[in-house]
Amino acid sequence: MRWDESREDVGGSTQAQDLEQRHRGTGGRAAGRAVPWVMRQERKGIRPHIVVLAAWTLLWFLLVQRHGGISWHYLRTGGELLFGAVPGGGLGIYANHPELQIGPVSFLAAALFAPLPPHLAEVLAEAVMSALGLYMLVLVGRSAADHNRGTGLNHRRLQQRVLVAGVAFIPMWVEVAVRFAHLDDVLALFFTTLAVRALVRGQGRTVGIMLALAVDSKPWALAFAALLLALPAAQRRNSALWTVGLVAVAWLPFYVTHLNSAAAARFTIANQPASALRWLGVLAPATPWWDRPAQVLLGLGLGALAVRRGRWPAVVLLGADARIALDPSVYTYYSASILLGTLLWDAVGQRRLVPWWSWIALLSLYGSTLLVPSDRVCGLIRLAFAAGSAGYVLLGPVPRRRRTVTKAGSPASPQV
Repeated sequence: MRWDESREDVGGSTQAQDLEQRHRGTGGRAAGRAVPWVMRQERKGIRPHIVVLAAWTLLWFLLVQRHGGISWHYLRTGGELLFGAVPGGGLGIYANHPELQIGPVSFLAAALFAPLPPHLAEVLAEAVMSALGLYMLVLVGRSAADHNRGTGLNHRRLQQRVLVAGVAFIPMWVEVAVRFAHLDDVLALFFTTLAVRALVRGQGRTVGIMLALAVDSKPWALAFAALLLALPAAQRRNSALWTVGLVAVAWLPFYVTHLNSAAAARFTIANQPASALRWLGVLAPATPWWDRPAQVLLGLGLGALAVRRGRWPAVVLLGADARIALDPSVYTYYSASILLGTLLWDAVGQRRLVPWWSWIALLSLYGSTLLVPSDRVCGLIRLAFAAGSAGYVLLGPVPRRRRTVTKAGSPASPQV
C-alpha cells in the first residue's frame, strides 16, 4: 500500500471508509455520482495531489524551457573533455579547467544524452530533470509518512501539506533544472532526497551510498553528510565508510594523476553586491580562500547540532542556509537547495497543515530578486532568511511525536 492509503486519525478509520459508510446510508443511489472524484481516483492508484503537481510542473517547464539551458554547455563541454580524446581533458580535466565545478557523476549522467542531436539532448535532459523534481515530492511525502509511522498522522493533511509546499518548490526546481539546466545541482539534491528516504527506512548502507553520489555530483553536497549522524550507532560507521570510499573512488584518480587538480577547489568567482557575504563584512572582490571550506564546515556543524537536538529533518535546510549565507554569488538556482530543505522540514519535521517555511523561502529569496531593486537590501534579505530559518529549526517549537496504540495494544502503523 502507498504512503497515503493508511489510517487517517487516531481512531483508526480511514477517510475512504467514512465516505463508504455515508454512501451506504443513502441507500446506494447513484453510486457513480455519489462517490467523490478524489475517492475514485485513489481507488485507481492515482493520487490527486500528485496529478495537480504534475500539471504544475509541466506548466512551469513550458514557460521556462524556451529560455532555458543557460549552463548546459558546461556539461556538454565537460563530457567531451572527460570522455573524449581532447587535449587537456581526461583525468586532467580539473587541473586544466578549474571553472568546471562539476562532479564526475554529473559528467557521466550528461554523457547519456551525448548521442542525441544537441538541441534534443538539452530539451530531453531538462524534461528528465523536471520529472525528478516531481518524483522528489513523492519521496518526501512517503518519507514523512514513514517517519511518523504509528503517531496518528492524518495522511489527508499530509497530502495537502505536500501539495501546498510542492507548489512553492516547483518554480525553484524548474529554475535549476530547466532555466539553468544545472544537472550537477539536480543530481546532488536528488541523491540527497534518496538518502533521506533511506534514512527513515533504516537502510544505513544506502544512506552512505546516496550521500556519496550527491558529493560526487556536486562537492558542496558534503554539508549534507550530517545525515549520517541521524543513523543508529550500529549503522553509522558502515554507512560512513561507504560514503568516504565512494567519494574517494570518484575523485582520487584526478588528484593522484594530476596533483594540481586542487586548482578547481581554489577557483574564484565575483563577490556580487547582492551577496549576504558583504553584510558579514567580506568586501573582497572575489571568493576568499576560506569561503568554500567555511560553507561546508558551517553546514556540517549546524546539521550535527540539529541531529543532537532531535531535528534531523532540518539538516538539508541548514546546509543550504550555510551556502547562501557565505556564497559570494546570488544565482537564483541556489535557492532550489533551500526549497528542498524547507520542503523536508515542513513535511517531515513539522505537523502543521500550512508549510510556512516553503512559502517564506520562495517569497523572500525568489520574490526579492524580482521585486527589490536594491542589491544591498537583497543581500540583507538572504542573510535574514538564512539566520532566521536556522534559528527557528534549531530553537523553535517542534511537536512531540506521540505513538498511538491500537486495540491490540501495539503501535498503530500506517500501511506504506
